[in-house]
Amino acid sequence: MAVRKLVIVMWQADPSRPEKAAAPLIYAACARALDMDVEIHLTSGAVRWAFEGVAQAAYSDAKKEHTIYSHMARCHEMGVKIFVCGMALAENHRGEPFVDFITGQAGAATVIGELQQEDTRVLVF
Repeated sequence: MAVRKLVIVMWQADPSRPEKAAAPLIYAACARALDMDVEIHLTSGAVRWAFEGVAQAAYSDAKKEHTIYSHMARCHEMGVKIFVCGMALAENHRGEPFVDFITGQAGAATVIGELQQEDTRVLVF
């Protein structure tokens, strides 16, 4: 059976190491370009990427040409759904507004449910 859906869990790719956050976003864009359904789940400290100002201020490259926000925006424009974890929000939200392309909340049970599908793969970064 062909893989039709990719779920990417961003866990350790948080704002303390923005260079690590580019890879999962590039994987998401590539999978979407291949017509796969793609979801990104921001968990743990990576949920901070969902808040205004955080991803805009973080560069993924030494030349400072690409921000994490620009990668996320490209994914969104391509149709990637970006979810935040409710538990991570409770621990990391400091009152900032969300960036405008967050799809909603989804937690561990959602990811485990997706993992049970034969045509779905889950990557954790």
